[in-house]
Amino acid sequence: MEKIRIPKALTAVLAGCGLSVSGLQMQTLFRNPLADPSVLGITAGAGLGVAMVMLSGGNMATLFAIRELGISGSLLITIAACVSAGLVMILVLILSSRLRDNVLMLVIGIMIGGITISITSIWQYFSSPEQVKDYLLWTFGSLGGVTGGQLLILSSVIGAGLIMAWLSSKMLDALLLGENYARSMGLNPRRARLVIICSSSLLAGSITAFCGPIGFVGIAVPHITRQLFRSSDHRVLVPGSCLTGALLLLLCDILS
Repeated sequence: MEKIRIPKALTAVLAGCGLSVSGLQMQTLFRNPLADPSVLGITAGAGLGVAMVMLSGGNMATLFAIRELGISGSLLITIAACVSAGLVMILVLILSSRLRDNVLMLVIGIMIGGITISITSIWQYFSSPEQVKDYLLWTFGSLGGVTGGQLLILSSVIGAGLIMAWLSSKMLDALLLGENYARSMGLNPRRARLVIICSSSLLAGSITAFCGPIGFVGIAVPHITRQLFRSSDHRVLVPGSCLTGALLLLLCDILS
């Protein structure tokens, strides 16, 4: 029982921290209280990778491996989701390096997400009911399918993303007051955007790949953290979001 509960609890802590900080970064970067980690299409990209595995071919070997290893714990699914999310992240980074307007970047991110979701929906339409069922089970999200080896990989990626987020706290504070103010403080908005998007993509993409889509944490926790800590300083909000997100997801896991 401990081999099941401890990895699941650790996964909840990592996912809560990563999604919360990623949502905080997106809300600050786009200055939009409704922004969340899925706003750049990274989450939808990971979902497309999973759909490519589950909905194409449908051979018995693939379906057997999925059932044996667990929907969210399958190594095949995890690799597909990571690669697909990484490709979307690279596309977003290339576009962000060429664009100066954050609003335009937001629109393009939503468009990328919409395109990937549309492709997945079309794929589901032409797939068998058994394949669609397996994919829908993955879309529910799960904290229980991450094994010990995968937990080590997930914690390493989340750790790297959180360190980048902490180091970009001053950038986030400057961007909170607008790009013109950030430039007056000597900050390069385009470079700051690249760092923030890379950090957020690492956090959201890896969690979606290992745990499936978990949507509510990234948009809700940053607002809860601001109310609890009564601060707009990201050196307070980043660790505060980690703590609040981890506690919230642990509580939700216990209730579920």
